[in-house]
Amino acid sequence: MSEKKKVDREALKNLRQERKVWVEKAKKTIQFQSKIIKQIKAQIADDAKTIPEIAQATGLKSSQVLLYVSGLKKYGDIAEAAKDGDYFKYGEVS
Repeated sequence: MSEKKKVDREALKNLRQERKVWVEKAKKTIQFQSKIIKQIKAQIADDAKTIPEIAQATGLKSSQVLLYVSGLKKYGDIAEAAKDGDYFKYGEVS
C-alpha cells in the first residue's frame, strides 16, 4: 500500500471519529422523522383527513403535522383532496 493511501485512510478514520456525534444525532433525527411520517401516512391510508384531524389522531401539534404534510405533498407522497370547510383533506396518491 502506498504512503498516500495510508495517509488518506488515516485521515478518513480521524474524520469519522470527529464527526461521530453528529452522525449519531442525524441518525436519531431521521428515525424520529420517519416515525412521524409513518403515523401521518397511517392516518390517511383509508380516508383523506384534514390537518387538525391528523393532529388529533396522532397527538402531534397541528403546526408540526402541517410541516410534514407540506413536505410529503411537495414530493408527491400524498395528495390534496377535496376541501372540508376551511381545510383541505389529504390522502394517499392514487
